[in-house]
Amino acid sequence: MKKIFYSCCLLLLHLSVINVLAQTPDYLNARLPISTRVHDLVSRLTLQEKVQQMMNSSPAIPRLNIPAYNWWNEALHGVARSGLATVFPQAIGMAATFNDSLAFVEASAISDEARAMYNAAVKRGIHEQYGGLTFWTPNINIFRDPRWGRGQETYGEDPTLTKTMGVAFVKGLQGDDPRYLKVAACAKHFAVHSGPERLRHSFNAVASIKDLRETYLPAFKALVKDAHVEAVMCAYNSTNGEPCCANTFLLDDILRNEWHFKGHVVYDCGAIGDIYEGHHYVKTAAEAAALSVKKGVSLDCGVEYTALIDAVKQNLISEKTIDSALAELLATRFKLGMFDNVNDNPYNQIPESVINSPQHRALAKEVAVQSAVLLKNNGVLPLKNNLPRYFITGPNASNVDVLLGNYYGVNNRLVTFLEGFAGHIAPGSQLQYKMGCLLDRPDANPIDWTTGDAKNSDVTIAVLGLSGLLEGEEGESIASTTYGDRLNYNLPQNQIDFLKKLREGNKKPIIAIITGGSPMNLSEVHELADAVLLVWYPGEEGGNAAADIVFGNANPSGKLPVTFPMSYNQLPSYEDYNMQGRTYRFMKATPMYPFGFGLSYNTYSYTNPIVSKSVIKNGDSITCSITIKNNGKYDGLEAVQLYVQHENAPANAPIYALKAFKKIAIPIQGASTVSFIITPDMLQLVNDKGESYLPKGRINIYIGGSLPDKRSIELGASKPAMITVVSK
Repeated sequence: MKKIFYSCCLLLLHLSVINVLAQTPDYLNARLPISTRVHDLVSRLTLQEKVQQMMNSSPAIPRLNIPAYNWWNEALHGVARSGLATVFPQAIGMAATFNDSLAFVEASAISDEARAMYNAAVKRGIHEQYGGLTFWTPNINIFRDPRWGRGQETYGEDPTLTKTMGVAFVKGLQGDDPRYLKVAACAKHFAVHSGPERLRHSFNAVASIKDLRETYLPAFKALVKDAHVEAVMCAYNSTNGEPCCANTFLLDDILRNEWHFKGHVVYDCGAIGDIYEGHHYVKTAAEAAALSVKKGVSLDCGVEYTALIDAVKQNLISEKTIDSALAELLATRFKLGMFDNVNDNPYNQIPESVINSPQHRALAKEVAVQSAVLLKNNGVLPLKNNLPRYFITGPNASNVDVLLGNYYGVNNRLVTFLEGFAGHIAPGSQLQYKMGCLLDRPDANPIDWTTGDAKNSDVTIAVLGLSGLLEGEEGESIASTTYGDRLNYNLPQNQIDFLKKLREGNKKPIIAIITGGSPMNLSEVHELADAVLLVWYPGEEGGNAAADIVFGNANPSGKLPVTFPMSYNQLPSYEDYNMQGRTYRFMKATPMYPFGFGLSYNTYSYTNPIVSKSVIKNGDSITCSITIKNNGKYDGLEAVQLYVQHENAPANAPIYALKAFKKIAIPIQGASTVSFIITPDMLQLVNDKGESYLPKGRINIYIGGSLPDKRSIELGASKPAMITVVSK
């Protein structure tokens, strides 16, 4: 009797489950494939609802129990424009670490915080902009010209460095769960986008197929094919005559057909308006919206897609095409688990305690330390922390803005340079502070309170440079008269005059700490100061990181991810997108500081280079090994860089090209052997048709701690080792 009773209960339970599943719409059934669920959801929507779901501020659909969602979220160097979050160094600083493993760890921390913040908001019914899981980062445009105010958002001027750091960052953001994305990353701005800021809504960037394949597209290709980035953002400007958000070559030929991109495309905010108002490519909003969707742009950052309803009525686009675009977009929300049981997704279990946790603060400090680039040291560093009297001065010494850069988060414990140094000096020593001068305008006060403090102190620490007030995105840099771009290469003259005043008659050491996100003319700073430390926009722990380096608690290891020219006169026109004469790869003039350059408290020797084969043909991979010895008195990190140079290359080929790098730890007087696998594509050049090929002749492979040019050696870099192979 009991068996019959239990059997009946099991049958009733089974029938109940079947009944529940039968009543559950397919889009809410987590057992079904995402494509089936998406198709079911799209089929339930009206045309107006479909269009609304294709805009960044997607409203709720109560009848389907779909909550509101805002697609616009930022996480360039920490969750931005939202609540309390860890503020990491700006992206250009991360590039200066030359450490893709560190980039992965940072991105994993950022996505942990993003999930925790999102989970907390959803529990409270909050669905605000900047509180979601779709992040419009990273910016992998090439920093081709130092005048570009947004160059600070990038990973520098080199395609290999950019794609390697970008791939690591995307993988850290999106996670490794086989079913769910932790967050969705976005590769932007596709493609050939790097200023001028004031012209971006109407500018046409003209780039040869060689420059496209060799410089502007490799990072995007790597993020799509290697990192499986979920989204791509098309740029405001036109490329070769077509608006980027309606560009057949970029969106159809390359992104979808050649690279087989499966995610969604979002246009930069307001870019659809640019198609007809800025570029005058079509005449109406309906035409622009229809054209963009037909080219594969699914998501509207703005409200321009409201014109799609009229576009359907005018037979400019079919509702079926809109369905396909929306399906690509909604698939991302399903991958993020937004329609599944909260317990099914492991990322929903990330606790709020990770937000700005001690571990993440320590990580922010480590990134800041590794990003700082020592440009000069006449032996004064590292300082002792028990000198009788220190003097810290300059417009950026106590300035919170210079910790942040743009697209920043907020934090309740931002450590300025003044605070960082104050926390490092020994008890009994004194630390005096005066701002001394303003950021970018002369001081009207004729009374000089600072020169005496400098002369009477054992050391002066002058914190100079730029801030987000002077460089950044169009409209963000409120003290810039040039839309955030830097059309004047020099530091503000009042800062140079101030440094000269500190130096006049003063034989005591002066340490210059420089903030900023782009190359700048530091020639007079280099001459006047005993040591120059570039710290970029170093994040919440910037003050502590700089003090750690200055006092020898950490050994500088950052390298420049962008060339510092002597002047803008060495560069082509800002509006010219031809790569000849630009960046270390094509610039023949002697720079102030070369790409890849950065000093340490140690010297390193590169010896015993070995190559697995000295004669190669197209299709061969080779292995290069090198031994690096730490000759100094400190444990060190060294960014080992591998460059390729073709002796028989055409005149328009790169002079040198970075092909690989590794950040390694080497103890005092220790040595380490590093190996690189050089694949066939790393040895190839690109011809004028955009085709890759291996030229015959000698190929020099340099392995060292900087670019293998004479200028690097003059500034104190270690001499690189060279291996030569011959291609047949």
